[in-house]
Amino acid sequence: MPKITLTHVTKNWDKFYAVDDLNLVIEDNAFVTLLGPSGCGKTTTLRMIAGLETPTSGRITIGDQVVFDSDAGINIPANKRKVGFLFQNYALWPNMTVYQNISFGLSNIKESLPKADFTARKNAALIKALESPDDIIKTIQECVDKKGKLDVNKAHIKLIDRYEISIFAAKTLMSYKLHESVEPAAVAKAKIAELEKALAEAENKCKSAGCTFDSDYTYLKNGQPLMEVRKLSKEEIDLAVRRVARIVKIGMFMDRYPAELSGGQQQRVAIARTLAPEPSVLFMDEPLSNLDAKLRLEMRSELQRLHLETGSTFVYVTHDQMEAMTLATKICLIENGVLQQYEAPLTVYSQPANTFVADFVGNPAINFIEAKGTQKADGSIGLSLLNGVQAAFTPDGPLSLTQWYADAEAAEAARKAAEAEKSAKKGHIEKGNKDSLFRYHVAMVDETEDFGDEVEVGEEDFVIGVRPEFLSLEEDGPIAGEVYSAMPTGMETTVKIRVGEFLLTGVVFGGVLYRIGQKVTVDFRGNDVILFSRKNGKRIAQGRLTVQ
Repeated sequence: MPKITLTHVTKNWDKFYAVDDLNLVIEDNAFVTLLGPSGCGKTTTLRMIAGLETPTSGRITIGDQVVFDSDAGINIPANKRKVGFLFQNYALWPNMTVYQNISFGLSNIKESLPKADFTARKNAALIKALESPDDIIKTIQECVDKKGKLDVNKAHIKLIDRYEISIFAAKTLMSYKLHESVEPAAVAKAKIAELEKALAEAENKCKSAGCTFDSDYTYLKNGQPLMEVRKLSKEEIDLAVRRVARIVKIGMFMDRYPAELSGGQQQRVAIARTLAPEPSVLFMDEPLSNLDAKLRLEMRSELQRLHLETGSTFVYVTHDQMEAMTLATKICLIENGVLQQYEAPLTVYSQPANTFVADFVGNPAINFIEAKGTQKADGSIGLSLLNGVQAAFTPDGPLSLTQWYADAEAAEAARKAAEAEKSAKKGHIEKGNKDSLFRYHVAMVDETEDFGDEVEVGEEDFVIGVRPEFLSLEEDGPIAGEVYSAMPTGMETTVKIRVGEFLLTGVVFGGVLYRIGQKVTVDFRGNDVILFSRKNGKRIAQGRLTVQ
């Protein structure tokens, strides 16, 4: 499967920038989720890669093919990019059976394809099956009900699955009536002789045309497949439909209509229809949002298995951070059309690039605590937080705050210079939806309305990020508090602790019960407390927070 590369891709409608200068590399066989709040530009990004939306500028490459380049005037249409698209709406034809829905797109394909002898291919499959006549009889007898009646459709499906043959081959196999014969082995032997004779005739016909057959009865000329512009044969369509039906486990529903299926089964049909043409990349736009919570969890597991079995590159749009965390090999987090972070899920969770990423990823949400402090000679940072609590932040590696801020200012100056250079170009449109510093939320008992007033902050102002699992409830902790709320779920309990006028969220694993108003003490454990700059919102370091 191909690698996808986006280079300086921008999409704007007048002054509104849906995607702003996006650079992204999606590796071969990756499962990438485009994550972010509604309106951040993730679906627009997906549609631009698929060819359903035309970028304003930039370059998109799928594999070794440039599918869009604004400078070179290249824009390959969606139907030529060999990609599959799975929508939130299943979009199944209500008047078509499951089989017809899956095969509908295949019947419209007309392109340069290898020339093959499909009759010879079917005969070869039948010979292979007939070598074990007892197994055929056993398979058919498994489809006889208690009254002794044979379910022919069920027998067809069993033969298709067991021998990986088409419906046409399965029907031919049934017509031999081995299960009704006194001497099935003799009947099988006679049929094999007939089929071998037909195969020999097909091979002679191929030789007279100056060609040879490969193992799948595709015509070869000078060792290369002989190509011809044609539609897929009924045999090819059927084999493709049966192949994807086996992958998503809907082979038993082929004759049903969409109205006769559950939501999860309809979703499987939509996935099978998308996979049938063997797309090089599979795009999914919130495909599980219409399902209930339990079914959504099951389908996540199915999609993981599907990714492994197909070996395809998956690009998945969602605003559900749990879906992104559990499915992806990499998360691409976008806000206001700008890429915020692009890394593995656990990296995004444990090492967020800024306060927006830290806030968006994680359930329950991260605790933000504002603090003031300065760096000491030993490298630690002395902090005052929670209205007077004194603490020390010890980074997990060498850190010079002075150098860190100098590097941050240099990077910001370079970004502004690049923007100025871009704005000086002819035809440039200034971005109307300006990027702004993320306004993180500090949980308090009595919260006042945020009017968005600017607050003067300097290099001594910080934000501490503490994941709920790193807030420890202890008998003799250094910070006194009381239980504000407790929500047990069986496996864990989410507890909100009131410390003065602040609220801190913790997760306690196990069936622990807390009373509202119960006096407790808290501490911060582990080396994964995150220090952010309040000035620019970026992560400075991770380390240990020790209350003094």
